[in-house]
Amino acid sequence: MKLYVIKIGGNVIDNSENLHRFLKDFAALKGLKILVHGGGKVATQISSSLGIEAQLVDGRRITDIETLRVVTMVYAGLINKNMVAQLQRYHNNAIGLTGADGDFIRAKKRPVKTIDYGFVGDLDADSISAENICKLLDASFTPVFCALTHDGEGQLLNTNADTIASALAVALAKTYETTLIYCFEKKGVLQDINDEDSLIRDINPERYEQLKLEKIVSEGMLPKLDNAFAAIKSGVKEVIIGQADELHYLNTENSFGTSLRK
Repeated sequence: MKLYVIKIGGNVIDNSENLHRFLKDFAALKGLKILVHGGGKVATQISSSLGIEAQLVDGRRITDIETLRVVTMVYAGLINKNMVAQLQRYHNNAIGLTGADGDFIRAKKRPVKTIDYGFVGDLDADSISAENICKLLDASFTPVFCALTHDGEGQLLNTNADTIASALAVALAKTYETTLIYCFEKKGVLQDINDEDSLIRDINPERYEQLKLEKIVSEGMLPKLDNAFAAIKSGVKEVIIGQADELHYLNTENSFGTSLRK
């Protein structure tokens, strides 16, 4: 049985029109599916309004206790429940979750090295409770996970949404024919970051090494591609990186975005 694990980026979340269009397309997808999201700019905006300035190091959020309270309210509350309500509108029986619900995703607090990231969680091979998630999927629910996990000791942890999506896809690939999809603002992996028509349709591991050697792929895309090929190596059938607006092509014979396979 097929399963789609789909992660949406902040650019979709931050634009209500884009988000509604995406959720309508997502609801229309046939078969089993899971949605994973972060918080976009909303958490930063609300933090600022409360006098809590966002602390970022190399684009990564430092999550102190005050920031954790805000992201819990925003990710698990405001954003997650609004998405679930929209999906119900489109007759998709979604259920909004954190990793703490059902003990679905258990993480370990990131150890302090040169930087203390605070209440940030890292995942390992045992983090995902695949059996429990399968029960939800088999009962025709659509899980909608926000970027929060827990440590099993009562502590919530802010966790990278890309990492959660990849870990879910790998864990569930043992049961389902799993496709992992990263939806963001570009059409996919581009040869020229400024030219939407320079889309690279297919990348296998050999071509990826060549693209890196020739420095064709932008540096910002490298971590996503590294994670994608790691997921494929661990049993995920395919990873698609593409534009949220083109998700509906999955219900047709047309392809979209960049397809990564073995």
